[in-house]
Order: sequence, then structure tokens, then C-alpha cells
Amino acid sequence: MADTSTRPLSTVYVGGLHPTFVTASTLSEAFIPFGEIADISLPKPEAPSSTDLHRGFGYVEFEEAEDAKEAISNMDQSELFGKVIKVAMAKPERKDEAGALGSKTAIWEQEGYLAEHAVSAEDRQAMQQTRLGAGSRPDDPMQGLEGLDVAGPQPE
Repeated sequence: MADTSTRPLSTVYVGGLHPTFVTASTLSEAFIPFGEIADISLPKPEAPSSTDLHRGFGYVEFEEAEDAKEAISNMDQSELFGKVIKVAMAKPERKDEAGALGSKTAIWEQEGYLAEHAVSAEDRQAMQQTRLGAGSRPDDPMQGLEGLDVAGPQPE
């Protein structure tokens, strides 16, 4: 399919497709009553061992945005080859948005992360001095409890 960002308002997502009966031509026959179709895409499964023709969803790109709206209003929750299909506006394709879920870039490698979260040399030095000062003589957590040999309230 052509990039969904070229015609974002004229491309519809079609989900819940039967994995073996639905092809690009059957999808075309189902959606042609709503207007001229520019392109149909059925993404292939990523696993090379898969025998399915597609991943259970596809995209239909219309020439006009009004045709896409008409297809959504008429075909959403309809039945195609015994399965109820979901038809909605396609979302524009995201290309590695910074901080997006599923991003393929580690967060510390993203632009600006280290500049925002880096620790300055002054902060490191102050932290080390604090550790040295606290490490020389730790407070005894049991100090002041010498007279308490019985748990609970003191008898009168």
C-alpha cells in the first residue's frame, strides 16, 4: 500500500479478516460500492513458516475521503466470510517516534536523554562527600534501647 500518511483521510483499516478466504480481490469487491479504490494492502505474516495469506487485517485506500467515511459507516461491524470485521480510519504510520512504546532505540540512546538526565561532576563530588561523611561513623539503630528487656508496655 502507498504510505498512509499521503492520504490519511482516505485510508481505512479493516480488521478481523478471515485468514484464508479474504484476498485483495475479495476486499476490493466488498469495498468498491463506496467509491474508487486507489490501493489495497494486506500485510503478510512476519514468521516465514506461516501459511496464512495475511495477518488478519488490511488497508483500503480510496481516491476520495468521503468514500472512506461512507465505507466506515456502512461496513464497520458487518460480516465478511463469517467473521465480523472492524472498519475504521487508518492511523498514520509512525516512524520511530522518540519515547514511543515499541521504539527500536534504547531510551539512553535517544536524542536529548543524556542531556536531560546526566549527572554533573559537581553533583557526583557532593554525593561522594556525603557518603564518606556518613560512612565514617554509622548511627547505631539499637542505641537507647538498653533498658527495654520486655516487649510491650511497662508494668506499673
